[in-house]
Amino acid sequence: MFSLFKKSTSSPEFLVVGLGNPGGKYDNTRHNVGFSCIDKLCETHGISVSKLKFKALYGDGIIDGTRCLLIKPQTYMNHSGEAVSEFMNFYKIPAENVLVIFDDISLAVGKLRIRRNGTHGGHKGMKSIIELTDTTEYPRIKIGVGNKPHPDYDLADWVLSKFQKCETDGVKRAIEHSAEAVKLMVNGNTDKAMNLYNS
Repeated sequence: MFSLFKKSTSSPEFLVVGLGNPGGKYDNTRHNVGFSCIDKLCETHGISVSKLKFKALYGDGIIDGTRCLLIKPQTYMNHSGEAVSEFMNFYKIPAENVLVIFDDISLAVGKLRIRRNGTHGGHKGMKSIIELTDTTEYPRIKIGVGNKPHPDYDLADWVLSKFQKCETDGVKRAIEHSAEAVKLMVNGNTDKAMNLYNS
């Protein structure tokens, strides 16, 4: 009992970032699966992401014994780094404890890819974070949203489109698995998360 109390009153150890765009019109779009994962974590662990600080909605809570800040940047995707860098600086959270969750068009719907670090890979939200913090050492969970149906299809239109009915089960499963992976990763079990959930 004492150890749980002590953990909950210490400084946050992890920053869990879901990337997306603010506003109801972007709900359930491919680009917003990071937000959806944060919502799932809130539901599972009884955390409310409703306060506004450093250009992000955030909540503070315990995930399987580890104190975490959950955030949804409100700057729109391409400027996600503004919120992330401010939270990192204020709470003194190192990059290796900043877990970023975002969409990946190179993965089929429902698939995950977990990495300890890496480049932005063309994702503009990750690009903003890396540029503003000058490091690539972010563990990340990439959620597959499927690639555009043909080369001439506009990429922006694709990632801002909503999932089709036939994709719903795959998306739901991926978000559930992502939330489970977060629980493992904030407790030092990234290898286990990778073994369980990587495509």
